Amino acid sequence: MIDINLNYICAVFVSGFTFIKNAIKLDYPIAEAIKSVLPLVDEMVVAVGNGEDETRDLVKSLSSKIKIIDTIWDEKLREGGEVLAAETDKAFSEINPISNWCIYIQGDECIHEKYYNEIRQQMKAFKDNPSVDGLLFDYVHFYGSYDYVGDSRTWYRKEIRVIKNNAEIKSWKDAQGFRRNGKKLKVIPINASIYHYGWVRHPKYQMAKQLEAHKLWHSDEFIANKFDADKNFDYSQIDSIKRFEGAHPIVMLDRIKAMNWTFERDPKVKKFGLKKGLLYFMEKHTGYRIGENKNYKIIG
Repeated sequence: MIDINLNYICAVFVSGFTFIKNAIKLDYPIAEAIKSVLPLVDEMVVAVGNGEDETRDLVKSLSSKIKIIDTIWDEKLREGGEVLAAETDKAFSEINPISNWCIYIQGDECIHEKYYNEIRQQMKAFKDNPSVDGLLFDYVHFYGSYDYVGDSRTWYRKEIRVIKNNAEIKSWKDAQGFRRNGKKLKVIPINASIYHYGWVRHPKYQMAKQLEAHKLWHSDEFIANKFDADKNFDYSQIDSIKRFEGAHPIVMLDRIKAMNWTFERDPKVKKFGLKKGLLYFMEKHTGYRIGENKNYKIIG
């Protein structure tokens, strides 16, 4: 029996979906990611890959709304992170057919509760508008610790995280965004951000995560030459950061309290060449990013 969210029963049925593998081994905040979505959805589909830890048990324990899909990652999809899109599509294909909207979250992302009303209002407003494929979110990329965020061109500024329930929509490339029949989705920007914590974990686990992630793009030989698995990840290599002045989602607070490493960096220190430095300066003063890759088409 599906646990129905009574806030939507008369208007909108919403499904959440995500994929994950080895969340405990690699210290992914998957529990927090899922919990941040649960108040917005009537069901949550999670594709749990064939991992080496107790991730499945963890996911199962979170809520009766959760529907687990057991998957096997295709080891042949070792180019451009293609397997991540494949796993995303597996979860998306299993959502309830009656869903109007689908909220996608990755295993290192969270939605702050302060954005719930905005997301609900926008889903209701555009539910029956056939011109709208999805909703576009801003991004906050944390780096090194929970006190700093990346603020250079290294980080994408926006991405789609809410889409219509349409079989023509598929995950794109390494699962960063989506396309409809290979074309960019038509989206509405909303006043909400995704908090991305993929670059905040103990340096030991960050190195392990890098090793696993690069297996989805490169050969074993390339990885062995690039990374030393016995060393901790070096967070000092970042080009530019700034202090985070806001509040974290409630679901993240226990994880933040348990932080067991230190990272300090003077935000005034920048590691740019001349060209990137000029582009950074222009963006900070104009708000415009020259040559920005936009995996979507804004309408309205």
